Amino acid sequence: MIPPQLQAKAVRFGPFELDLRTCCLTRGGRQERLAVQPTRLLVLLVQRQGELVTREELRSQLWPDDTFGDFDHGLDNAMNRVREALGDSAASPRYIQTAPRRGYRFIADVEVVAPARIDETDASSPGVSTCGEEREAAAVPDVEELDASDRREPAVVTATGQTWFRRRAWILALIIPLFLLFAFLLKFRTHKSDPAAPIRSLAVLPLRNLSGNSNEEYFADGMTEEVIGRLSMIRGLRVISRTSVMQFKDTRLSAPEIARKLGADALVEGSVMREGNRIRVHAQLIRASTDEHFWSESYDRELGDALTLESEVAQSIAQRVEVTVSGEEHARLVAAHPVSPEAYESYLQGMFAKGNSRAETERRIAWFDDAIKKDPAFAQAYVGLASAYGALGTVFVGAPASETRPKVINAARKALELDPDLADAHVLLANMHMRQWKWAEAEAEYRRALDLNPNDAAAHDGFSDWLLCHGHMDEALAWARRARDLDPLGPSGHTIAWTLLNARRYDEAIRQFRDVLAVRPDDRFPLWPLGWALICNHQAEEAIPVLEKAVSVTNRSPGVISALIWAYANAGRRADALRLLGELKKRRQTGYIPAGAFVDAYLGLGDNDEAFAWFERAFEEQSNILIYIKVFPLYDPLRGDSRFQDLVRRVGLD
Repeated sequence: MIPPQLQAKAVRFGPFELDLRTCCLTRGGRQERLAVQPTRLLVLLVQRQGELVTREELRSQLWPDDTFGDFDHGLDNAMNRVREALGDSAASPRYIQTAPRRGYRFIADVEVVAPARIDETDASSPGVSTCGEEREAAAVPDVEELDASDRREPAVVTATGQTWFRRRAWILALIIPLFLLFAFLLKFRTHKSDPAAPIRSLAVLPLRNLSGNSNEEYFADGMTEEVIGRLSMIRGLRVISRTSVMQFKDTRLSAPEIARKLGADALVEGSVMREGNRIRVHAQLIRASTDEHFWSESYDRELGDALTLESEVAQSIAQRVEVTVSGEEHARLVAAHPVSPEAYESYLQGMFAKGNSRAETERRIAWFDDAIKKDPAFAQAYVGLASAYGALGTVFVGAPASETRPKVINAARKALELDPDLADAHVLLANMHMRQWKWAEAEAEYRRALDLNPNDAAAHDGFSDWLLCHGHMDEALAWARRARDLDPLGPSGHTIAWTLLNARRYDEAIRQFRDVLAVRPDDRFPLWPLGWALICNHQAEEAIPVLEKAVSVTNRSPGVISALIWAYANAGRRADALRLLGELKKRRQTGYIPAGAFVDAYLGLGDNDEAFAWFERAFEEQSNILIYIKVFPLYDPLRGDSRFQDLVRRVGLD
């Protein structure tokens, strides 16, 4: 609804006059050159002076339905042009105030004026400028309808206007310098008394997909992850991990609320639009404490230059937050190699495809293989391949480690041949070295990853696990907590809880596991060890429903079944425990079942001799359970047995 006082033909605010009929903006009698859409935007905001005009209202009134996919990008660009014309700033607005994620409000005082009227002969005279037919055609819909006699072009400078300026020139000559001096003193005082807090932590929110195709969400998510990865290389900046920020995809929370949940000083938000082999990215920075938008930029590149684009975005952000970047960090930040568009497409498909089951994980492997086939020099595709093979060899998927580990190592090493600074590849190598009991090599790889990417939550988690395996509980907890600072809503809380469990701090571990599950109730990672923590705390009955759910969400993972066998046996349900053991034996006849599953099953049933027989098979397989042999509480009854002590020695943890 347009206020009655603004149902006029022209208005004045500050030094500007705006003709609402023709969308002509002038300043001091001179026309401001502003394209059609930004001018229409300005007219609508002025007509709603003092009100919040939502982005949805702007879309419905100024952008046709068929351009909805490009609306956010178009509106941001139009607003930038308006602010340039007005000399306005999103950080310190005099005319247009931003309500992040909601809309805009015109905040300056508006005075209704009667625009000068001239004859057509005068408008065509030399030296007289008009806004022209283009402005008239661009008038905002729903502005007061005019009859034909009113549709004349306004004079930008008239004889009367020239006389007005001559008479008052001496007044302006005095007022303007005084105004500028006052503004300078006010700004200086404000900055001196209330300096902007330095930005020490940053979260890159999921970039919005504006391609008009929901099937291309993976592309926007991929760009988000790569920008995070670039910024994470900077030691002086704490960058929140992708796992946590992705939980705010399509959120309606305000920027300060998100920042508070993530513990971030500033947020990056923006959008990605893909049209064929062209990418358009828009990004802006928001200061969390004030909700202030203090930087905005748009980028337009070919798909093959995607890695360069990601580097440019990260560099711009680093400069704007004024973080110190070392020479070595800068070199890594700007490093980018061209990549085949087809290879990049396949790589992103592999990165963001589901991968919980064996079939899904194998589809991811196929995407990465395809990317490598299309561009054998694309180092990150080898990292993706190594990661997928690593997932294939976990207890949840269950492929034999003897098959998957060599493939992880080969792919990670190939990635490092192409790019030695890929922290993710060093983490993957460290994980494999640890599971092969190459403890020194694992430590070196973790430390190298942390040096290359001090914000890598996975590297912090991995090194915490390395310390845990050696029994360094306090240090392990410290590294796990650093990981949680980087990934407050991600799996790092599980690492803390797992460390507490192995430190025999069962009540704390149980609380921590439940805190993680409160955020992600169906997450298989905390469900399974929560069951172990309850068993260790003599709460086998409570462990049963937790582990039954874990068996369900992991597609009856053998490792999880073995924990449920232990819980059933300790709760007096031996028949149920034997039934599940029979299931594992039957499945072993037709497929691979890790030896570690039988170790835990027989220990739970109290058959230690049979458990030791399976310990030997687990040693031959280099089973994942053996890296925790020194610390896992449920093995405590065996620690006086010479067979167990010999096993600890052979694993390299005596």
